[in-house]
Amino acid sequence: MKSAVPTSGGTFQPMRHRSGTMRDRLHGYTKRTLGAGGSVTEAVRLPPGESCAGWVAVHAIDFYNDVSTIWAVMSTDPYLNSFRPGEGFPSGVEYRWSEGSGKKATTISVSAPVYIEKVLQWIADQINDESKFPDDDDEANALRVFQTPQFAALCGQIFRRLFRVYGIIYSSFFGTLEALGMAPHLNTAFKHFMFFCTEFGLLPEREIEPLEVLVKPIRKQYYMSKQPSSSK
Repeated sequence: MKSAVPTSGGTFQPMRHRSGTMRDRLHGYTKRTLGAGGSVTEAVRLPPGESCAGWVAVHAIDFYNDVSTIWAVMSTDPYLNSFRPGEGFPSGVEYRWSEGSGKKATTISVSAPVYIEKVLQWIADQINDESKFPDDDDEANALRVFQTPQFAALCGQIFRRLFRVYGIIYSSFFGTLEALGMAPHLNTAFKHFMFFCTEFGLLPEREIEPLEVLVKPIRKQYYMSKQPSSSK
């Protein structure tokens, strides 16, 4: 079960959850909740009796699929080649890419499209590494990995980088996606992502600050939906 990144042909084959596995069960819960007219608030809530770590693991994959599907629409646009290193990021920030680790780690300046491609490839590599995202045919073994501090740190990095990709897309490519009729899908996917991140505290405030104008209305919807009087 391998995950890929959008190809030069603008296609993306999302990672599938095999029938009968924990991932499939948890993914199906979300799908059924939204498909039955349930609210996004209900869809992100941890199902009774399930592991929070497993719930986050499944959503790391699903949200990666969402972002990759959206980016695949853009990946063949010649406009992407016009960006120079440091260009295409949200106003006031530049996301630099870190390569290597420890003393050999280097930080390089890249364009926003290149940053997105590197993020998606990196996440695919993590998902495809069974020592990090173990096959859940053995659910107990998978949960032992998912419940480690190392996995929590990895998921935190995945969600932060996905958030940055959304920020780039809204800052530099929203007009193109809107012209292609993709804006409603983008907005729905980002709302689901932000509701989930807010529910489980996955994004530090310092990460959100550069995109506060974009995020604030969505978080307001989330908090209002949690009020007892809300019908959502």
